Amino acid sequence: MSPPKKSPYRGLAIYSAILSQIVGAPLIGLLIGKVMDKYLSTSPLLLVIGLLLGLGAGLYGTIHYVRDLTGDE
Repeated sequence: MSPPKKSPYRGLAIYSAILSQIVGAPLIGLLIGKVMDKYLSTSPLLLVIGLLLGLGAGLYGTIHYVRDLTGDE
């Protein structure tokens, strides 16, 4: 009996999920920081803080996603 075939789209889905976390989270943090800077007149303090929080969130999400895929704890 042959092993079940893996879908060729599985790899694409994995890469897309990782890319969206690495790119999306910092962009969202950057956008939120920019909007808050505009309203609070603290430019560029909150923009930088938002970017750093977004980078941290993206890295955290990526690490947990890869751990779930590999089964590591």
